[in-house]
Amino acid sequence: MQKASTDNQAAAKEIKLLVLDIDGTIAGHSNTISEAVKQAIVAAQARGIQVAIATGRMYRSALRFHQDIGSTLPLMAYQGAWIQDPNTQKIHRHWVVSREIAHQLLDYFEKPELRSLLSVHFYINDQLYVRELTRETQIYAERSGVIAIPVGDLRQALTNEPTKILALSDDTDVIDKLLGNLRRQYTPAELYLTTSVATFFEATNASVNKGTAVRYLAEELLGLELANVMAIGDNFNDVEMLEYAGLGVAMGNAPAGVQAIAKWVAPSVEQDGAAVAIEKFLL
Repeated sequence: MQKASTDNQAAAKEIKLLVLDIDGTIAGHSNTISEAVKQAIVAAQARGIQVAIATGRMYRSALRFHQDIGSTLPLMAYQGAWIQDPNTQKIHRHWVVSREIAHQLLDYFEKPELRSLLSVHFYINDQLYVRELTRETQIYAERSGVIAIPVGDLRQALTNEPTKILALSDDTDVIDKLLGNLRRQYTPAELYLTTSVATFFEATNASVNKGTAVRYLAEELLGLELANVMAIGDNFNDVEMLEYAGLGVAMGNAPAGVQAIAKWVAPSVEQDGAAVAIEKFLL
């Protein structure tokens, strides 16, 4: 674990907004928030610090975590493509992937050499549509607390534009190659491509990432500056958020590339690293 510099400690005094990722950050194998992390969050809130969730999860899947931490702020789901206030139901942002690109990605995923290796998920209006119920999809749906709707040909689901497209495979090499190939095919101005865990390839609207979402929440909705923001995350889809925040903290279970851009590295999720970071900087 890195030692916090005096700069980080000085920055911590200005923090008014704490943004947390879910999986690998506040929820580990148990798929719940530990008592230690909950208590640290409550203590931060008692000091007047507002707490928000930014996740790659569906809105409906992230809602219980938002409620668990007693957040009064909008929830940033789908990497920030969908920002909704659960208290008022107001949707502040919903940025989608065009039908044209969705069709192109589906054609790519269904190439003979890839089709049997990938479970493809389309997220449309906060519902999960799949070609068929694979083992990977069933595990995912169970952990997410959602129902996957099998439709056979996913093109049938494209009457509306998807919020997010996900391809999952147990073979991380397949996901690495997919990410590399599609990053050569699409520029960052066309599509935002990332991995939230090593087995998940994710595609969203080009303007979407957790960094733009947190900036919107902090600056547009709360009138704060980046110096007032602390963010904690554990994977590559958290990088933009950690870079934006005045104090970006990576988890000990984060890949080396994510830890490298953080101001500080906390213990792992199974060691309640988020609680350790909150106590160190905010309490």
